[in-house]
Amino acid sequence: MNQLEAVTFDVTGTLIHCPRMAEIYSEVLGRHGIVANEEDIRRLFPVVWQELDCRTPSGRDRFTDHPDGAIGWWGRLIERLCELLATAPPTPFTVAELYHRFAMPSSWEVYSDTRAGLRALERLGLRLAVVSNFDERLSEILAGLSLADHFEEVLYSAQLGIAKPDPRFFHHCLSAMEVKPGAALHVGNRRLEDVEGAEAAGMTAILIRRTGEGPGCTDLRELAHRVAGMLPGSPYAAV
Repeated sequence: MNQLEAVTFDVTGTLIHCPRMAEIYSEVLGRHGIVANEEDIRRLFPVVWQELDCRTPSGRDRFTDHPDGAIGWWGRLIERLCELLATAPPTPFTVAELYHRFAMPSSWEVYSDTRAGLRALERLGLRLAVVSNFDERLSEILAGLSLADHFEEVLYSAQLGIAKPDPRFFHHCLSAMEVKPGAALHVGNRRLEDVEGAEAAGMTAILIRRTGEGPGCTDLRELAHRVAGMLPGSPYAAV
């Protein structure tokens, strides 16, 4: 590995999360006459996500693959969720409201360690960027959560039509930053998309394991300490 210059980040499950996801779905569906309790939504949502995810070839962007783009893909997810919930199907208005709700920064939460971890990495002189399998709402969300200013580049899969773990996605970001893969580290919470994808691109990768299980770092504070150890001679400013 060359001297570390840059760190790229996944977003969901790494920097931010959506603990109120099931509550928001239940609220919006209910307003449109579809009764669904939060427990069932929480249980079935990962099932539907995995089902739809399997239909997109690895490295292809799920949103641009859909003929109606991101809102079409999410519409199908909501429709399938309602099928498994055995409710009436969602209307286009239901889908539009849910899509809008998750474009709102207030629907998301920044992990408690995220800001301090990003500041610590910046104090180490590192350049930061985002590489995320996300749609066009991402930039607005990061800006609304006051995170956007930390990042030199924000790339999301719907921009390029390719997604992690495709190494080209990482290379697009590093090329824009004029950083060689060997001088970059990627951080994310998924082994295939984040770790294996980044390593295939020639980068170093660290897994964020917020559940506390397995190898990697539990949060961005721990990450900053580990990264400091990769920079011989660099003074580490305490988080």
